[in-house]
Amino acid sequence: MMMKRHMLCAALGFALAAGSGSALADTTLRASHQFPGGQGDPRDEMVQIIAREVEAANVGLKIQVFPSSSLYKATEQWGALTRGQLDMAAFPLDYASGRVPQFSATLMPGLVRNYDHAQRLNQSNFMKDIKALVEKQGAVVIADAWLAGGFASKKHCITGPDTIKGQVIRAAGPAFEQMLAAAGASISSMPSSEVYSAMQTGVLDAANTSNDSFVSYRLYEQTKCLTAPGDNALWFMYEPVLMSKKVFDRLEPKQREAILAAARKAEDYFTAEAKKGEQKMRDIYTKAGVEVVTMTPEDYQAWMSIAKHSSYRQFAEKVPGGDVLLKKALAVQ
Repeated sequence: MMMKRHMLCAALGFALAAGSGSALADTTLRASHQFPGGQGDPRDEMVQIIAREVEAANVGLKIQVFPSSSLYKATEQWGALTRGQLDMAAFPLDYASGRVPQFSATLMPGLVRNYDHAQRLNQSNFMKDIKALVEKQGAVVIADAWLAGGFASKKHCITGPDTIKGQVIRAAGPAFEQMLAAAGASISSMPSSEVYSAMQTGVLDAANTSNDSFVSYRLYEQTKCLTAPGDNALWFMYEPVLMSKKVFDRLEPKQREAILAAARKAEDYFTAEAKKGEQKMRDIYTKAGVEVVTMTPEDYQAWMSIAKHSSYRQFAEKVPGGDVLLKKALAVQ
């Protein structure tokens, strides 16, 4: 009897220990992005919100966030994500356009005019096609994010196309590179995280990037003039939060539901915060003594004329399905 009781207690103790161990052994996912962590960058906070909300949901899932390219370099994330080596990431989808050329449509000059337009575009057939391509490659979009951006220069203000001639500029994505080169600029390609040092060392005269990157990377310390988006935004970029499809599909239904619920909350936060971003950028640059300007409608139309004969034409002619994709996007008013 004593032996049976001892065995029963031992078995019960093992079961409790196993149960306790399983409760502690939450699945931990790794999320990567290139932006400064803990400094108020909305893109970092968007991912942090997802991590906090998922942990609070108590579904046996945690997300560890690696900011500032501390886990993967900016341009390495897409490959790692689609191979299942990385669980989650936030980065400009255009960074993957070397592998999926259709993604360049998400950073096409003048395609998105303002944040309200971006929200309408999210519900369009254009974005359905983009997200289908994302999934086909091995990832899934869990949260949409559109950022406005502009230009900054160490030499002089960039307004109409004639003001870019002779300047070496970092442009965000092939479509902008094509347009700017057609206007007479010299192009130097690099992630936004490398722009500060490139301007500091004289490699760059100017940069084209998002409002948040202009602030987070302190480019006001290196520039004389900022061209803010204003009412004639030429630059909008799609920068979603993505998950590896392999990882997402392996999760339990309650875990997937928790991630998607957290992602909706993060997306709502980002949409509201992004609209405040331009004024914050203007204030910071003005305080730093940088001249702040915007493009006029005439400037915008002059740029669009160049874009349609350079980046738009090349995309339509060279990218499979590019013409149809652009028509779907331009149909959204």
